[in-house]
Amino acid sequence: MRALAKKVGIAISAALIALLAACGGNNGNNGGGNASDNPSGGVRLQTVSFGDSLSDVGTFAPLASAVGGGRFTTNPGQVWTQLVAQYYGDTLRAAYTIGFDHQLSPQGGFGYAEGGSTVATPANLNNFLVDVIGDIEMPVTQQVSSYLAAHGSFNAGQLVLVWAGANDVLRAGTLPAAAPTVQTAANTLAQVVAQIVQNGATHVVVVNLPNVGLSPKGLASADGGANLTQSSQLFNDTLNAALQSNGLQGKVIQVDAFGWINQIFANFQGNGFTVSNTAQACDPSKTPHDTSLLCSPATYSTPNADQTYMFADDLHPTTRMHALFAQFVERQIASSGLGH
Repeated sequence: MRALAKKVGIAISAALIALLAACGGNNGNNGGGNASDNPSGGVRLQTVSFGDSLSDVGTFAPLASAVGGGRFTTNPGQVWTQLVAQYYGDTLRAAYTIGFDHQLSPQGGFGYAEGGSTVATPANLNNFLVDVIGDIEMPVTQQVSSYLAAHGSFNAGQLVLVWAGANDVLRAGTLPAAAPTVQTAANTLAQVVAQIVQNGATHVVVVNLPNVGLSPKGLASADGGANLTQSSQLFNDTLNAALQSNGLQGKVIQVDAFGWINQIFANFQGNGFTVSNTAQACDPSKTPHDTSLLCSPATYSTPNADQTYMFADDLHPTTRMHALFAQFVERQIASSGLGH
């Protein structure tokens, strides 16, 4: 039995190391809360989500659950996409999951967002041990293509959530040399949004980048996050201009995560937090590989860290942050007229 346990432990460790690499390092169905338990104005919508780890509802759960993880937050808390889906009467499940076979397996869910994904750069261009885990990072362009291949089109009974670009900014390097990479990603994301609209979606939420420079990872960088803040702003400015030039601004609901999170930082205690963006809820000494994906109550810095800290690891929001953001998104959707 000991020999078997050792082999299983080695397999899990190897898988988690490969998994972490595929997710881009220290990136990050219960918990959290919503503005309401009822759909807004009685409206019920099927939710479809595209993006990266900020929206991933469990792509890596079959592996991460071995240590109590599953999503890039303070597990077992939910991420914002799950909460918004519940608000509109739906349950969002992963479209694909990865297991010990290191392959993405379709699950029939509509949560296409995957940790580590960029807007359009294939995984095999990012040197994340693809020889070990497989070419599993599905960029947003491929996520949308995969959805369309399986379902043909979008429809008026769906709410489509799009949030991507953070990994492009994190991997782009330092400005001004990084500018073309950041701008290309933003322009490509606008093209993806246009594809979604052209294929029948009528309720599309497009979220811009938060201020990545103010994350613990940004603050710990040599310039205190200045480059990541400027890159985030450049991405957002480019995305906004591209949506406008493509005639999409009146056809989508734009959510300003950058402005929202800056306000949360400025008044973190008033928003129910006791620890700001200077520390993380998942204790680095207890959490495997120091990533929120593998964070659980057993690895919290304090018993209620999921509610009192802003960040789970050095990049990803805690359960409470996700819940507050979900409420903000729900208000933006309501202000667009949906449910009224």
